[in-house]
Amino acid sequence: MQFIKCTREALLKPLQIVGGIVEGRQTLPILSNILINANGSEVNFTTTDLEIQIRTSAQIGIGSEAVSATVPAAKLIALLTALPNASTEVSMLTEGKKVMLRANNSRYTLSQMAAEEYPVLPMAEVEHTFTLPANTFKHLMQMVHFSMAQQDIRYYLNGMLLSIDNGLVRSVATDGHRLACCDAPVELNLELEQPIEAILPRKTVHQLIKLLPDTDEPVQVELCKTQARFTFGAIEFLSKLVDGKYPDYNRVIPQGNDKIFVTNREQLIGALKRAAILANEKFKGLRWLITPGKLQIQSANSEMEEAVEEIDINYDGEELDLGFNVVYLLDVLGNLKNTDVRFAFANNQGATLLTMPESEQFRYVLMPMRI
Repeated sequence: MQFIKCTREALLKPLQIVGGIVEGRQTLPILSNILINANGSEVNFTTTDLEIQIRTSAQIGIGSEAVSATVPAAKLIALLTALPNASTEVSMLTEGKKVMLRANNSRYTLSQMAAEEYPVLPMAEVEHTFTLPANTFKHLMQMVHFSMAQQDIRYYLNGMLLSIDNGLVRSVATDGHRLACCDAPVELNLELEQPIEAILPRKTVHQLIKLLPDTDEPVQVELCKTQARFTFGAIEFLSKLVDGKYPDYNRVIPQGNDKIFVTNREQLIGALKRAAILANEKFKGLRWLITPGKLQIQSANSEMEEAVEEIDINYDGEELDLGFNVVYLLDVLGNLKNTDVRFAFANNQGATLLTMPESEQFRYVLMPMRI
């Protein structure tokens, strides 16, 4: 029974939206499949890894009967991608326990598993609902995502804190060595006695950055104690939240750093990359010697090789001698888009604060290392 008929591009687009969370090795084989539900012209596509669930729809159906099928995600997407022309007409039909994909004079028969066995995640009772522009939400995540921990035993660090207060949404990420924090003023139409906090898993953050458009299209956010649901356009994104208490990040952000200079971001990136070539491969540490009017960046390795880079800066304070992990510096500098960056120091041992000269809505805290 035929249930989809459209161009290759029209079918490939929703499959790519939901296919991002499907991984090759799954504890349950059915999780490698995409659930397709067709009812008339509307076709729904769903995937899940039991932590995240993505659903989208497209008006590409044909026929009057409801059809449900599950097909291998990677194989179906690969077949459609390999077809030569975006406007090629394709169709899908069920044939016994198989699903067939047709394109021109070609046909491909795929195995399927029982659609009724596909594990669809239920949404818990919603406690808070608000909307914010997609580009604002995407910006908040893009500005801090690189600071999330990857496989820390402190599981709450393997994600991003989303804090919602009256008129302010904040994203925070830290791995214990550096911390990124970004604010965005947003009218949320919420009356809160205290801020709402939710820890989004690492995978959720990366998928939302990929899927959210760079427009002011509204994103509806629904939160409960264990889940969050994000709805935008034809996409419904459901995610479990990380269970845990995020550390008090406000105590980490330095308030009294009075030794300050501003420098060109691109010039600094170039100096750091060149010095990093001769840095110790294991520790990736660079030494910063800051004197009035000059920043000197030094690196050395076990083979007695050395690099020295000098940058003129507008600094007239006392001399400073610090060490930094070059990866942590390049992560944040490569993520920013502005021309200049502002560094603020307290002393040789205290946390360094990096901000943008024209705004403190973004803050990056970096702990020095011993060189």
